[in-house]
Amino acid sequence: MDKPATPNSFRTGPDEQGMFGIFGGRFVAETLMPLILDLERHWNEVKNDSDFKAELTDLSTHYAGRPSKLYFAEGLTRHLGGAKVYFKREDLNHTGSHKINNCLGQILLAKRMGKKRIIAETGAGQHGVATATVAARFGYPCIVYMGATDVARQSPNVFRMKLLGAEVRPVTAGHGTLKDAMNEALRDWVTNVEDTYYLIGTAAGPHPYPELVRDFQSVIGTEARAQILEQEGRLPDTIIACVGGGSNAIGLFHPFLDDRQVRIIGIEAGGRGLDGIEHCASMNAGAPGVLHGNRTYLLQNADGQIMDGHSISAGLDYPGVGPEHSWLRDSGRVEYVPILDDEALEAFKLTTRVEGIIPALESAHAIAHAVKIVPDMDKDQIVIVNLSGRGDKDVHTVADMLGMEI
Repeated sequence: MDKPATPNSFRTGPDEQGMFGIFGGRFVAETLMPLILDLERHWNEVKNDSDFKAELTDLSTHYAGRPSKLYFAEGLTRHLGGAKVYFKREDLNHTGSHKINNCLGQILLAKRMGKKRIIAETGAGQHGVATATVAARFGYPCIVYMGATDVARQSPNVFRMKLLGAEVRPVTAGHGTLKDAMNEALRDWVTNVEDTYYLIGTAAGPHPYPELVRDFQSVIGTEARAQILEQEGRLPDTIIACVGGGSNAIGLFHPFLDDRQVRIIGIEAGGRGLDGIEHCASMNAGAPGVLHGNRTYLLQNADGQIMDGHSISAGLDYPGVGPEHSWLRDSGRVEYVPILDDEALEAFKLTTRVEGIIPALESAHAIAHAVKIVPDMDKDQIVIVNLSGRGDKDVHTVADMLGMEI
């Protein structure tokens, strides 16, 4: 595929049809089109509405705990012996990850649209917990679809969702992971279009979801950009984030996209290696196709059927990626690199040991790439890693991998 022409700005998309170049759009059932268009109309109204912004800012500050800290990881920096490493501490947010940023924005949108019922999909459970949290805060009934495989390996988050009043519906189709949960959520939405708001958790799906999720998550990069200028007096040399669907990554990346001197790296789940099929590296080992309402890079077989991927991390266990990431990949502005399960596990253990911070396994993928590149960088260079979530949810998975009992 030819590399697209370099745009004047990497921050202008999508177009009116929801396309980032050849990626994006809205490939949905006719039943959903009126609802999608209604959502787009309300989104276009609120994104420049001062009252909406003020309410979201108030909730983000006093309920979610923003701004999140930009923390100099002194122990990891000393251990690696190269560039300065900073963590953007999204793990410190209420509910323990970046997901609350998007959920607060979308619950306010659902309220404005007059919806009476909230549904969501979740993989690692962090989006499910955040959705259940905002549903409880605003008094909405909530159903969370979650793959049966993920229900088993993320039991603490399942319990949290139930405590918050949500109904968790296990999905046994396919491999019982995030793709299958999203399929079931879309089926529910088609059946209950009048009263239901589908609170999508990642920067994928039909337009306008990739745009609105990105904009709600861009608070991460906006804060990080201002914080590093205050703390170091200049922009970072490199920023890194893990990419499943890609919401935490696009949230960090977007405010930096036009700073051409900043190297931007997204980390995909390399699983057990790209030679086989046990990975979720759609941009390194996939091809463009259509899934869940948008055109993007996907893991597919020779017949174009979507393949089930694998990752140690439930939140990266998705065979596709948000369409803006696909566009940024083809434009060359962002590099996308796979990290293996074993590498992520080692980064998880290292961060816990030298920083006293237990990162989510998703975030550990991003840290693992920093571990690779930081030692070869100069000591006056700066790397920001998005610590997208905390790792309490992953301790059972890690214990199993290490052959230990809790």
